[in-house]
Amino acid sequence: MTGSGYDPRIMIPRYTPDDFAQLWSPAEKYRTWLEVELAACAALERAGIVPEGVAERIEAQDLTLDPDRIGEIERTVKHDVIAFLTHVEELAGEDARWLHYGMTSSDVLDTSLALLMVRAADAITTRLDDLVMALTQRVEEHRRTPLMGRSHGIHAEPTTFGLALAGHLAEVKRGRARWRAARDEIAVGKMAGAVGTYAHLSPEIEADALGRLGLEPETVATQVVARDRHAVYFSALGAIAAGIERFATNVRHWQRTEVGEAEEAFTVGQKGSSAMPHKRNPILSENLCGLARIVRGAVVPALENVALWHERDISHSSVERMIGPDATATAAFMLDRTTRLVKGLVVYPERLDHNLALTGGRCFSEGVLLALVRSGRPRQEAYVVVQRAAMAAFEGKGSFQELLAADEEVKSAMSPEQLAQCFSLDHAIRHADAIIDRVIAAP
Repeated sequence: MTGSGYDPRIMIPRYTPDDFAQLWSPAEKYRTWLEVELAACAALERAGIVPEGVAERIEAQDLTLDPDRIGEIERTVKHDVIAFLTHVEELAGEDARWLHYGMTSSDVLDTSLALLMVRAADAITTRLDDLVMALTQRVEEHRRTPLMGRSHGIHAEPTTFGLALAGHLAEVKRGRARWRAARDEIAVGKMAGAVGTYAHLSPEIEADALGRLGLEPETVATQVVARDRHAVYFSALGAIAAGIERFATNVRHWQRTEVGEAEEAFTVGQKGSSAMPHKRNPILSENLCGLARIVRGAVVPALENVALWHERDISHSSVERMIGPDATATAAFMLDRTTRLVKGLVVYPERLDHNLALTGGRCFSEGVLLALVRSGRPRQEAYVVVQRAAMAAFEGKGSFQELLAADEEVKSAMSPEQLAQCFSLDHAIRHADAIIDRVIAAP
């Protein structure tokens, strides 16, 4: 790395999709800087400040910028934007003197960063759409596939596998909505000069130039675009990563040998362990949990970038050079991997049924409790009756339902038929379809 401006690709290739490697490459960075400079130059031409045709002539040369040459110049001048402009002058000739007229470095840096972050956001949105589609298909597939719901990791009450996935689908949809809002909030640039006062430009020139780039002007710029916008962007990205981790954590639990309700696809020729040939490990889910920490790790630095001295310092710059490429590329990789995981997830209904039966019906205890309450028993007294039978069943003294049926207090409150109705799986999951429909209909 040479100075503050020339950054080799930071991201680890293993976790970087090809489109993000290109997006955050030095070549693309400098191409975007030139795009911003030419938009500003064209706006200055229309304002009558720069001679007509300059931007068009430079653009017509289709300059091939050399990151290595820019790095070489920067080693001498110790300034990234000056090194870039010097190189452009070498290539473009006399017309290049009109580039950067009335501008400060951050006019270029912040505006080009906005363009790159918007393009990253759009690529991530496409991936979110793919994940929503994949989850929707699996939710529909398992609408009525019974699943033991758990709280504190302990059997609670029945639900369905489709409903469990629907919770993740709803979370991804919320994340997508936040992400779209964050994308719009970051689509802001500035060409307002050294302290945002347009001393040598004008709001009209800025609006013209940014409009050509598809950006809005910062409401009140200093030397930089306000960093609360970037903080929201990375916070929204962190929430998406956290949601993926929640899903991956569930997959890891479902795949445990003692649970065995679902597992990652295990492909022909795949090996689970260098030592133990029998292993089928949840490696994709574990990987996603680890990568989520990296993406979330960008949130606090982005928040800390908000408080800059006066009109600007550069304490945010080094942070963004790392978290911009790393967090967005890693999130994109996570979304690609999660979509494949969802599509390939193998569900074992027979194991789901087996686990539902493990507690001998104790998961229906609340239904019995409420039936006793409806019969006229005080709630706390009814709780003692049901818990007494549940604990006896837990200790192996009989089945839960049989112990209840033999209890005099239960017999005096309800008929055997009424007691049996309390153990209805269909009754327990009767609203699953309505909840799933609500999730799928959500925008």
